Amino acid sequence: MTDRKQFSLMIKPIGSACNMRCRYCYYLPVHVSGNKKMSPETLEKLIKNAIDNSEGPTVSFIWHGGEPTLAGLDFFRVACDLEKKYLPEGWECWNNLQTNGLALDDEWCSLLSDNHFDIGLSIDGTELNHDYYRFDTEDRPTYSRVRDTVLRLKQYGIRPDLLCTVTSHTVKDPVGVYSALRDLGTGWIQFIPVINRDPYGNILPESVTPEQYGDFLCTVFNRWIYHDLGKVNIQLFTEMLNILSGGSPSVCWLQETCGAVPVAEADGAIYSCDHFVRKDYRIGSVEDPISGLLSDNPQNSFGLAKKTQLTEKCRSCPYLRLCNGQCPKDRFLVNELGEPGQYYLCEGLRQFFRVALGPMEELVRLNAMGYKSPDIMVSLLSKERDLWKNIGRNDPCPCGSGKKAKKCCLPRRP
Repeated sequence: MTDRKQFSLMIKPIGSACNMRCRYCYYLPVHVSGNKKMSPETLEKLIKNAIDNSEGPTVSFIWHGGEPTLAGLDFFRVACDLEKKYLPEGWECWNNLQTNGLALDDEWCSLLSDNHFDIGLSIDGTELNHDYYRFDTEDRPTYSRVRDTVLRLKQYGIRPDLLCTVTSHTVKDPVGVYSALRDLGTGWIQFIPVINRDPYGNILPESVTPEQYGDFLCTVFNRWIYHDLGKVNIQLFTEMLNILSGGSPSVCWLQETCGAVPVAEADGAIYSCDHFVRKDYRIGSVEDPISGLLSDNPQNSFGLAKKTQLTEKCRSCPYLRLCNGQCPKDRFLVNELGEPGQYYLCEGLRQFFRVALGPMEELVRLNAMGYKSPDIMVSLLSKERDLWKNIGRNDPCPCGSGKKAKKCCLPRRP
C-alpha cells in the first residue's frame, strides 16, 4: 500500500448546484457531474478511502458546493455514521461545512452540533452589501435569513467562521463590513477577494482591484489591531501572526506548495483542486487510493508548480514568506518586468504587508513577553501615534510606500 498522506478531502456531494444565485458566483457554471447527488455507494467509498489513506489520527473532510446542504440531512447522517464505522480506535474526523446557511434549521443545527462540525458561513457584512449580490433562486434578498442562521448556530454552541467576499461593492465600506461581522460575535472572519474573468480573460466588474484590496485590508487591520485584538480572529491576520511567530501557514493559498486538498465531485471523480475542476486536472476516481493519487507525478507537479513557477519579482520580494505567491488560479497578471504569472492582487497585498509588518512584529514580541491583548493594543497605538506626530499631509507616508501621506495611510491613521 502507498504510504499514508496528510491531506484534506473536499467533497462536493451535489456538485455546483445551489439554492442561491449570487451575482459573482464562479461555481455555478461548473457542471462536471451534472449536479446529480452523490450516491450512497460513492459516499461510502470516499470516506473509507480517505480514512484508509490518511496518516491520522485526524481525518479532514471539507463539504463544499455549490450548496452542500442540498444533499439533505439524511445524506450527512449517513456520512457521520460511515466515518464512525471506518475510523480506527483513537482517531477522529474533522468536518468542515461550507454553506450559505439558508437550509440550517434547528434539525440541521442539532446534527452539526452533535457531530462537532466546523461551519464556514457566507455573509457579506452589512445587509446593504450582502443583498447587493446574494439572492436566492426566486431573486429575493437573503441577508436577514443568513443573519438568523448565525444566531441559531450560536444557540447550538457553534461559532461559525464568517466568510465575506471582497467585491468592487463591499470594498467601499471596509469599516461597516468589518464592524457588522465582528458584532455578530462568532469570533472568526475570512475576507475572500472576488477575482472573476470572462472567457476572454477580461476582469469582470464585480472583481476587486489590487489598490482597493490593499486599502480594504489596511483599514480593517487598523480597526482590528488597535481596537479588537484578542476579540476576533481574521484569517489572513492570524496566518501572518503564526508565520511571524515561527509557524507555518495552515491554508493552502499561503503555503509554499499546494496539492494536499484534492476535491471529489459527486460522480466520484477526483481533481487536483476545487479551482481546477477541469478534464486536464482529473487525477483519478473514488476507486483509486488517495495517497497514491497525491504521490503520482501529475499531482506532485501541480503542487510544486506553485513554488517553481514564481516570477522573479516574487522571488525577490521581502514579503514572499508571508504569501508564497498566493493561489495559482489568480496568477495571470503580466508584471512590470514583463513576467507572466504574477498574482493579480499582488500590489494590494504588498501595500497591506508594508503597513502591517511592523505592528505585527511588535505584537509577536509583546506576546512572547507575556503581555495581554489590552496592554498590547495600548502599546501599539501609542507607537503608531508617535510615528505620525510630525507627518504632514504632503510628507512621505511613514509606511514606506513612497507616496504622500494624504494619498496613502493618512485617512486611516489611528
